Amino acid sequence: MKSAYELAMERLEKESPQVSISEEKKQEIADIDRKYRAKIAERELFLRGKVEEANAEGDLSAVAQIEDELAREVRSLEARCEEQKEAVRDAVG
Repeated sequence: MKSAYELAMERLEKESPQVSISEEKKQEIADIDRKYRAKIAERELFLRGKVEEANAEGDLSAVAQIEDELAREVRSLEARCEEQKEAVRDAVG
């Protein structure tokens, strides 16, 4: 007798079967991921330096503004990364 978990997994597999990704696509996705991780690290380094400068000057409003900018940029870069990886996954061939 199968458990509820096993039955649910079988139903899920029937509704949306797993699609295997070719090694070429896996490599392309990994390259996209590396590229965006590097971009995020670059922005973090730059803006963290700006935060330290603002802290040294005692400008707390600038610190908050820079940290908000960093958070927005990271979210934007992560979203673009996911969009590009999804496009590779969805590409035919």
